[in-house]
Amino acid sequence: MLDLLGLPDLKTRLANAGQTTFGLRVPRGYVARMRRGDPADPLLRQVLPLDDEDHPMPGFSLDAVGDLAAGSGAGVLHKYAGRALLITTGSCAIHCRYCFRRHFPYAEQTAARGQWREALDLLRADPTLHEVLLSGGDPLSLTNGKLAELFAGLAEIPHLRRVRVHTRLPLVLPERIDEGLCALFAAQTRPQVLVIHANHAQELDDSTAEALARLRTAGVHLLNQAVLLRGGQRQRCGPVGLV
Repeated sequence: MLDLLGLPDLKTRLANAGQTTFGLRVPRGYVARMRRGDPADPLLRQVLPLDDEDHPMPGFSLDAVGDLAAGSGAGVLHKYAGRALLITTGSCAIHCRYCFRRHFPYAEQTAARGQWREALDLLRADPTLHEVLLSGGDPLSLTNGKLAELFAGLAEIPHLRRVRVHTRLPLVLPERIDEGLCALFAAQTRPQVLVIHANHAQELDDSTAEALARLRTAGVHLLNQAVLLRGGQRQRCGPVGLV
């Protein structure tokens, strides 16, 4: 990637630990939106494992958002009243360096195990839940067939009123938003919300616009939740609507 961008000198600054435990992963289409020869390109900085990662910072935790304390088994996290989150998969199309689940124990807590049965049983047993968030990893890295299994199971739980999908794939791999996926969303009877996590305007081009348009046509309500860096610290901005 660095050779493609004309930045071979940055190879001397690559992280050792970051490369082995959470290696570089980025689709070529995303690389194509980076500015050649610019080591400060905002898209490059999101994915490049620099040696800063090898230096632990006092006061910082590997479980940055308290996922482990919120786990109730089978990949179900319950942090807020009326809402549960499913760890649908540990896979992503891209490895963002700020990922707060890069150390999550996916092998032990993934809802997809056993055709979702255990996770769905936990959701079914709690009538106070009205919304379920699909996260990961990236839920759209699952096949359409696997997603269809999950959607069918969720549709059988009467107290769930809304499904919210958090994903980066419409931005980093827009070709994933194919006809089959859009048909799957269009077939759902409950409101479907998709949060795309765009962090910079440079991530948006004609291919992403077309992918988002296909989702809107399928009846999906689109939101964005960005990551902001202030004073060198990562902060999340809440979901906002996309026009």
